[in-house]
Formats: sequence, structure tokens, C-alpha cells
Amino acid sequence: MDEANAAMRCDLHVHSIHSGPTDLPVLGRVGNECYSEPEAVYEAARRRGMTLVTLTDHDSIEGVLRLAGRPDVFVSEEVTVTVPGGRILHLGVYDIDEAQHRGIVARRGDAEQLFAYLAEERIPAAVNHLFSALTGRRDTADLHLPLSRVPLVEVRNGMMSPRTNAFAATAARLAGLASVGGSDAHTLASVARAFTTVVGARDKREFLDGLRRGLTIPEGRSGSYARLTADVARLFASAYVETARHSLETPALAARFAALVALLPVLGLIPVVTAAIYSQEILFAAHHHRRFLASLSGGPAGIGPATFGPPTTAPSLG
Repeated sequence: MDEANAAMRCDLHVHSIHSGPTDLPVLGRVGNECYSEPEAVYEAARRRGMTLVTLTDHDSIEGVLRLAGRPDVFVSEEVTVTVPGGRILHLGVYDIDEAQHRGIVARRGDAEQLFAYLAEERIPAAVNHLFSALTGRRDTADLHLPLSRVPLVEVRNGMMSPRTNAFAATAARLAGLASVGGSDAHTLASVARAFTTVVGARDKREFLDGLRRGLTIPEGRSGSYARLTADVARLFASAYVETARHSLETPALAARFAALVALLPVLGLIPVVTAAIYSQEILFAAHHHRRFLASLSGGPAGIGPATFGPPTTAPSLG
């Protein structure tokens, strides 16, 4: 690789079939978050220009372990972490091993314990879709907590609206934190839609070193109503194909397929459902962004800029 033009790219937020059941409206308990096999995700990412590949399945590394012997792959996951009050956030954690995965699982029910463990193990971590309604209720303190504990903020999510991503970018800038990007792909069509570049990195080790040091550039595209609608439709189609294929194997799978067949009459409502989801996402993000900015001025949450600590200045690779 030409040293003057060296750079490595990786989609730092992408799912596979190992992400488990979905919580999407309508699809509910009869479908999965994703139907993409790990190997297919790998091929799509490489084909679309990613020089490195990882998977961030929900609280699981089973999928990425199927790829882990490849020199251009590192192990990651998206962690569901419980914050005070019982609310949850999603963190992307990168370049971990199986022992660290077990340590993360053991601590994800207590945010402070988990943050301390990640810092002790020098595991790079990003707070994902900070202003999204996807993880449920949010308090302003829930926004400040990860911004004072983890070094990275996802500011280019390939499924979030440009406005929601802009809010995350503002929070990262105010906190003096580095930014990353990832597609948040739940279908193969969206893999590598957004990604993270480390300029100057020539191999996996240098990319991960740059990730730890915050030498990251988020790139790619934000989401849209059309993208969300298309991906939800693809998830429904995948659910029908996959469940039909295995429907005769067990009574439970037969019942799941029957439930999906019963949903056929409502498939025409997918654009209506996704319009509601997309609109709610934007309203939720705007509301909490306003509260976040007010809190920095001693507003409703009463939390000032000192919450973040001093801004960080990233050194360069070399």
C-alpha cells in the first residue's frame, strides 16, 4: 500500500443472523433482527470497499467467531448496557476476545462496572445512536453518562436520519470525543452504507491503534425513510423464506410460520408503520437534543460542561 495514501476502512456497526429476535412493530416475536449469514456480510463488506470486517451482533460474538480466523477480521459486539433507572444504551465494543466477551456480559447490567472494565482492558468502545428511540426511554443523565465514560461516539449511522446523526456529532464535539460511523445494517443491502476510516493505517493493528487513539473519520451515508422501509420489507421477506424453509422441523417453527402467514394481510401497512417509526425517531431525537443542550447551560438536568472533563486532542499515526 502507498504509504502516502494509506487508509483502512471498516463498517463498525453491522449485524448478522446471530443478533437474535427483533422488537420491530408487527414482526414482533416471530422474526429476527437480521437474517444475514456472517460469511455473506463479510463478502458484502469487502465487495463494497471495506479493508477490514467486524460484526456487532447484539450481546453475541457467535457470528463474528465464524470469521475470526481471517486476517482482515476482528471480534466485536453491540452491548446492551443498563444505566441507572433501568433504562438501556447500546455500546459498540471492538477488538475483544472470548474472555473479554464473558467479562462484558457479566457486567452489562451495571453501567459503571462495565465502563470501568472497558477502560481497564483498554477496549475501544462507542456509544451508538445516542439520540435514538430504539433503546426506549431516555433521561438527560443517560446522555451525559456515556459521554464521560467512553472515548467514541457513533455520529454516522446508516439507518439514522441526517438530523439525528447531526445531534450525535454535536454531542461528540462538545464532549471532545472522537467520532465513528457504521451502517447498522440488518440486511445485506445496507452493509457498508456508513463506515469508519483511519487515515495512515496500513494494516489491522494500525487501524485498531488508531481506533483506540481516536484517529477516526466517520464516512458514508445517513439513513432515510425510504431506506428504513426497504430494509423492513427485506426483513419480512427473509423471515418468510427462512421460516418456511424450516417450518416442518419442529412444532414451534411451524407455529411461527403460521403466525407469519397470518400477518400477510397487513404487509401493505409497512410504509405506514415505518413512517411512524421514522417520524418518532426524529421527534425523540430533537426533544432530547434540546434537553441535552439546556443541561449544558445549567438547564433542567442541572449538569454542566464539567461533566465531560477536558477535551481530548488525538495524536497522529506515525
